[in-house]
Amino acid sequence: MSKHVVLITGAAGEIGQALVRELAGRGSHILTLDLAEMPAELAPLSTHIKGSITDKALIQQIGEQYTLDTIYHLAALLSTRAEHSPALAHEVNVDASVLLLELAAAQSTARAQAVKFIFPSSMAVYGLPSLEAKAAAGAVPEEQHLHPATMYGANKLAVELLGEYYAQHYMRLAEQPPARLDFRALRFPGLISAFTLPTGGTSDFGPEMLHAAAQGRPYACFVRPDATIPFMAMPDGVKALLQLADAPRAALTRSAYNVSSFSLSAEAFCQRVLAAFPDAEISYQPHLQRQGIIDSWPMDIDDDTARANWGWAPDFGLERCFNEYLIPNIRQRYQQ
Repeated sequence: MSKHVVLITGAAGEIGQALVRELAGRGSHILTLDLAEMPAELAPLSTHIKGSITDKALIQQIGEQYTLDTIYHLAALLSTRAEHSPALAHEVNVDASVLLLELAAAQSTARAQAVKFIFPSSMAVYGLPSLEAKAAAGAVPEEQHLHPATMYGANKLAVELLGEYYAQHYMRLAEQPPARLDFRALRFPGLISAFTLPTGGTSDFGPEMLHAAAQGRPYACFVRPDATIPFMAMPDGVKALLQLADAPRAALTRSAYNVSSFSLSAEAFCQRVLAAFPDAEISYQPHLQRQGIIDSWPMDIDDDTARANWGWAPDFGLERCFNEYLIPNIRQRYQQ
């Protein structure tokens, strides 16, 4: 093993790019892994490997060539596509994660120093059986309603449990207990970006509505007007990952934390879009399967433990998210 690095998988996405900028500014040596190339302006900030996280030989090679201090494992097959390709989703989201957990566990033991493994999980780990149960549940804490109704949610919950296993129980029968990896997960709500186009995720009805309005395109929302889930501005997602990674281990009481900012129905989202773009054409054509997924997710998630353990608080609440982040940046993007 050679140079100490921070490994970021799925680094070509918006969160990955933001992490590269932030960690490079801190002086970290960064290794990025993605199926895509990194943007040219970020290329000097990391050593990039173009490849798949499912490539066992590649992951082994990384372990032989680099000493990993922290892993930000962002790469995943997202919710809607996972429903259409469940076997592929399991391979990408679970099997590949086990390859990285094995690598982190091996290096933690070899160095007698824990490798930090930072994992973005999702509110998709939750599953409410009915709209009545969803309304009654309110803000769901981490330990309740863990019955995901999607392959993506099942994958995320599986990796949370596997991460906890590798961090707390792996090789517990060894004569000399090894140093174990330090696994930390965040359960994100729907992330909204002003800079990255929505990619068809199940929580993308809000950002799709906004980007379509800014471009003057009609938009048919794929959920009912009353459909309500929690959201977060993309910069807060990056902030949460970095804050959790920086938190002292002794302060953490969980391996997986909820983080959130605000909850909004599709209709309330629509009204904010119309306030900014009065000529927008927005209709509702609920998609049965995607509506069912949204109905199984909580209306809100309780992030009190993250606030208490490591000082989590979003920078972008509802008003600031729209007025200072989304609307001005999307206007500028489409020059409206």
